[in-house]
Amino acid sequence: MSPLLRLVPTHLGGLVLVEGNPFQDDRGSLERLFCIRELSELLGKKKIAQVNYSRTKRKGTVRGLHYQNPPYAETKFVRCLYGQVFDVAVDLRKGSPTFLQYHSEILSDLDNKTLVIPEGFAHGFQCLTDHCALLYFHTELFVPGTEGALNVKDPQLGIKWPLQITEISDRDRRHSFVSDSYEGVCL
Repeated sequence: MSPLLRLVPTHLGGLVLVEGNPFQDDRGSLERLFCIRELSELLGKKKIAQVNYSRTKRKGTVRGLHYQNPPYAETKFVRCLYGQVFDVAVDLRKGSPTFLQYHSEILSDLDNKTLVIPEGFAHGFQCLTDHCALLYFHTELFVPGTEGALNVKDPQLGIKWPLQITEISDRDRRHSFVSDSYEGVCL
C-alpha cells in the first residue's frame, strides 16, 4: 500500500510540504490529515500539544509573521480548511545557510496540502479569497512573552505578497524590521 501522506522537502531545510492522498468515491472523500507513524520524522521526540483554528473574513488580509522563542519553539502543521491562502515560512535559525529566506505555498481547501513549519521559522499568510479557515497542529503550548514576530513588509525579507495588503492587525503592523545585528533564533 502506498503511503497516505507524501513528504515533499522544500529548499529550506526542515520545511516540508505534506501532500495527502484522499480516498474518493461517489459519496465524496476521506483523507488522513495526520498520522504519527508517517510523520514521526518531522516531530522527532515531540508530540502535538495544541490545535488551533483560525478564521479570516476578508481577501487581502495578512496575519503574521509569528514564532515562539526557545525553549518554547514549536513545529506547526498548517492546513487550509476553507478558501485559499498564500502561506509563508521564514528561516530564522542562527547560522542556517538559508537564514532570512522564505518559502511560500498556496494552500486551499481543495489541494490536500499541509505545510510543516519547523522550530526556528516564522509563519504568516495572506488570504487570497474571502472567508478562509486554517487548522494548526502545534508541538508546544502558546506561552505568552516567548513569542516573536517579523514585519510582513520588511524589505530585507523581500516577500512578494500576491495581493495588496488590505488588513493587518495593529500589533503585526508595528513589528520592527530585521536589524543588521539580528543573528536569528538559537535552537
